[in-house]
Amino acid sequence: MLNLSRVLPPLPSLLALTILCGLSACSSQSIQSQSQSQLLSTSAFFQQAQVNPHDFANRVTWGANKASEQQVRELGPDTYLLQQLRARQAQLPAQIQTQIDAMTVSQKPFVEMMQALDQQREESAKMKGTDDTLRQAYQQELSRIAREAASRSLLRSIYSSNQLLEQMNWFWMNHFNISNRKDNLRAMLADFEENAIRPHALGNFRDLLKATVLHPAMLRYLDNEHNAVNKINENYARELLELHTMGVGSGYTQADVQELARVLTGLGIRIKADTPRPNQAQLAGYQRIGLTEFHPRRHDFGEKTILGTTIKAQGLAEIDQVLDLLMRQPATAKFLSQKLAQFFVADDPSDALVQSMTKQFLLTKGDIPSVLKTMFESSEFVASLGKKFKDPMHYVISSVRLAYEDKMIVNTGPVLNWINTLGQQANGHQTPDGYSMKEMAWSSPAQMTARFDVARLIARGAPNLFKADADETTAQHREAARPALAQNAYVKGLSNQFSVTSREALSQSGSAQEWNTFFLSAPEMMRR
Repeated sequence: MLNLSRVLPPLPSLLALTILCGLSACSSQSIQSQSQSQLLSTSAFFQQAQVNPHDFANRVTWGANKASEQQVRELGPDTYLLQQLRARQAQLPAQIQTQIDAMTVSQKPFVEMMQALDQQREESAKMKGTDDTLRQAYQQELSRIAREAASRSLLRSIYSSNQLLEQMNWFWMNHFNISNRKDNLRAMLADFEENAIRPHALGNFRDLLKATVLHPAMLRYLDNEHNAVNKINENYARELLELHTMGVGSGYTQADVQELARVLTGLGIRIKADTPRPNQAQLAGYQRIGLTEFHPRRHDFGEKTILGTTIKAQGLAEIDQVLDLLMRQPATAKFLSQKLAQFFVADDPSDALVQSMTKQFLLTKGDIPSVLKTMFESSEFVASLGKKFKDPMHYVISSVRLAYEDKMIVNTGPVLNWINTLGQQANGHQTPDGYSMKEMAWSSPAQMTARFDVARLIARGAPNLFKADADETTAQHREAARPALAQNAYVKGLSNQFSVTSREALSQSGSAQEWNTFFLSAPEMMRR
């Protein structure tokens, strides 16, 4: 009998939640909900359904490869899923972890980095109109840090053992989308992902939501730093209801948006190391953690009414009242369940599946693994395996996971370029709704042509993947970049399951490189 204690990593600790509680008192319900994942247990659902191990791994991971499929076969899909749902101790190849550890975003404290950048911005502003060198250097540094963030996320997606966590990390980054095109947000996104999204991606939604509410990147992107008493800015309040929780047409009104905006007044950003010194009456209630600031002088302390519920005037603690209220809304549970099902199951999931997930969300007070397990253990999920169309991220990462499973990429530049070419740049979506997960958004003839071009580039081998930017390209780099798909027994086995048309195309290839191109651009590689 399999010893689960040796297979399953420990359940998530309360450390992240404890840190998050620094801005205001956490309710016992919030802490209790963190332990809801303990309700997860193994079942024999997938064993009884006799799911195809490859198809199952291809959906739960960023893309099946030999190692992930073998793990599904060895553990069984039911135990494998439970391991993925509870994963917290990711295993990365040492070379990949070393790359991540060497990044500025991994080494330099966020506040310290942002304050240094702000000083650089001020110095460049003084030279405006006379010397543009400092401004260019400042902008280049913002872009470099953003690239590091994208590279760190990409390396984890390709190589991490916790594949479901990596998918959920991307899913929530897209759900709480922040565009990299505004102000200095390029430098904030790494911390937003690492400390607001990632710790809660497979945790509790309330904790995740609160972490995004209190992060300076979100406050800047949706203009809440300009939201003050008698000078209301409704941008964030509207998106918090429309995109982050209840969804469009779910019953809230414009009056609710306005009242929520009043709750959010005074919540903003202060990058400078100094603390403002208002008089004693104004100082009461002032809070600052990191770059996030709650300034009582800018807050509307009147009572508010949202969704028919009175929000008592408690300053920053009003946010907790609102989050509790939003978490109780069936509309929130349904909206999130629908979006998760659309990401993992089908463009138009059935009402029955969404309702069962909604019920689980409300029952567990937003426990994400429990909701996912309900979704996975459904006949609709099993029937969808192999049919869900890949968005560009899934297409490129799944291809790279096959092409370079046993090789460690040194430079993510080419992979990021391939994803950008297909229209899904990291945090490149300008509006807060994020990228669409529907097939129609990514299946146009132009997209298919672009995917064939990307397949050809991967098949040919990109030497830059295996060399630092400043290094000369050598024969060793070219050899490392050449994917051995045509000679890979596992990949050849996958191709044998392709349609007759796809197999005929592969048989007519004139070289290994051409076989690789045909394989990566086959219709079967477009679905998961």
